[in-house]
Amino acid sequence: TNCLNKKKVLSFVFHGSAAELFPAVFIMVSMTDIPSCKSAEFGKRKKVTYEPQAVFRVFSPEVDMEDTCTVKLFQQQTLQSCGFNSSHPLVIITHGWSMDGLIENWVTKLATALKSSQKDINVLYTDWRTLAHQHYPIAAQNTRIVGRDLAMLLMWLEVKAFKFSVHLIGYSLGAHISGFAGSNLAMSGKTLGRITGLDPAGPLFEGMSASDRLSPDDARFVDAIHTFTQQHMGLSVGIKQPVAHFDFYPNGGSSQPGCQLHVKNLYAHLSQYGLMGKQEGEGEGGVKSLNCSYKVGRFTLNDNSLIILLPVLLYTVYHFQFRIQLFTQIERIDPSLSITLTGTQGESETLPIVLEEEISGNRSYSFLITQDRDIGDLMMLYISWEDVPLWANMWSRMKTIMPWRNKDNEPQLTVGRIRVKAGETQQKTGFCAQSEDSASIHPAEQKLFVRCDENPLGEKKK
Repeated sequence: TNCLNKKKVLSFVFHGSAAELFPAVFIMVSMTDIPSCKSAEFGKRKKVTYEPQAVFRVFSPEVDMEDTCTVKLFQQQTLQSCGFNSSHPLVIITHGWSMDGLIENWVTKLATALKSSQKDINVLYTDWRTLAHQHYPIAAQNTRIVGRDLAMLLMWLEVKAFKFSVHLIGYSLGAHISGFAGSNLAMSGKTLGRITGLDPAGPLFEGMSASDRLSPDDARFVDAIHTFTQQHMGLSVGIKQPVAHFDFYPNGGSSQPGCQLHVKNLYAHLSQYGLMGKQEGEGEGGVKSLNCSYKVGRFTLNDNSLIILLPVLLYTVYHFQFRIQLFTQIERIDPSLSITLTGTQGESETLPIVLEEEISGNRSYSFLITQDRDIGDLMMLYISWEDVPLWANMWSRMKTIMPWRNKDNEPQLTVGRIRVKAGETQQKTGFCAQSEDSASIHPAEQKLFVRCDENPLGEKKK
């Protein structure tokens, strides 16, 4: 055969290998077995190299991040000189869109926290600032390039026990980069252990298919924290839709109390306190904590749950999960209700009751009430139907004009079974009205409900 045919064979071998997933994969093809091709046109050896556009830095607490040792793909000596230990677990941090082209402080603090919690660990940092310090749409488009770079790094490292020893942590666009790395690896038959997305970016990713963003398919376990999904000018900084096996939305995920528009300080604090954790025991106000690692992995959760946090340490609030039975003869009603809690250690402020839907018929509704201080075991509840001006004015006039009014014709709610579960103690308590007459509430009224058994007003147990 001639030289041209042999070149075609070589081309077929290259593209038919696993390297076709990454067309620019490093490969060394020896030409010594093809005598007719030993010419100046080809040389004795042909080298096809993959040149990543991202830089991979090995974190060391003693060295400034800008001066950290850099691992270069396909250069084994850089692993040795950087102190990389292939027998240790690997965590790779990836930053997001860069507005100033500088390494943000939260990266160093997060890496320091990881090294402090587990000494025998490799912590790398994906430095893609040259691609991130662009207009946002361009930076978002570049995430696929960096995701491929990251996948190539992991393929080259050939990390043993791949499913369990690699953890990618990405912030904003970095979360989607981690996802693209995982999906690239999946095409080669490998599976990442874990990806954690810190506020995965929303613009240009919200509503996209799973292959175009971070998704549960990108690793064996994917978790994401959404803390800034509040919309500005029609756009959400963080993605709202679930993108992981477990998606956490502190305070509903829209915005966080005490945080300014620039939320990177949140992650700096998370890295210092959240990942390192507090010792098991009781904090301020008797709040219990559990000493467990961020590596604890999966756990069982039956449904979507809401967590409310405060803007200051310890961030926690006291949760009360309510389930209340309400009955109305009006087809649909949306009253403005509020509640006041009285416990063994104090009384709460008057707090609004937020229901997800209008009240109709005879149904049970759930809502969450939170307190920033411990009021002890609940003893009494006051439920109020607030003075909505339209209702109040109308019924005030009717009372004046028709003093013989039939009270049964007024808008009213009948409150049946009330069940409360305290979040901190998991204690369940039942509340009921003191009599059947006092179970009904009208506009501009307040009614008292006291502790009772699980079957108020003499209901028979089934």
